[in-house]
Amino acid sequence: QVQLVESGGGSVQSGGSLRLSCAASGYTYSRSSVIYCMGWFRQVPGKEREGVADVDIDGMTTYADSVKGRFTISKDNAKTTLALQMNSLNPEDTAMYYCAADVRAGWLVRRGDSCQYNIWGQGTQVTVSS
Repeated sequence: QVQLVESGGGSVQSGGSLRLSCAASGYTYSRSSVIYCMGWFRQVPGKEREGVADVDIDGMTTYADSVKGRFTISKDNAKTTLALQMNSLNPEDTAMYYCAADVRAGWLVRRGDSCQYNIWGQGTQVTVSS
């Protein structure tokens, strides 16, 4: 059973930086279990969950417009640890941040497919004060 565990959240003043990490435990690469995408999402109480950034199996990254130029997503060579470097934080970035993964059978991988996240972490809180 694959589990995602986030870390690195906390409180920071506006303009500061934080680095979030997500470790995928219990995952072993095989033809029947491939991590197609990993991504970061965030949610503020009372609002819909928002996609922040993701990276696919080929290393292609996408970012929400609100974080472009400030956040950087990265995945390690083993492809089981995900990071989000967040710079120039502002109060609008305050949210619970979640790591997610799209794990699928290798024969279901189609380059260009959209990510279908089926595994989620518990979240880590990021609070930015003005």
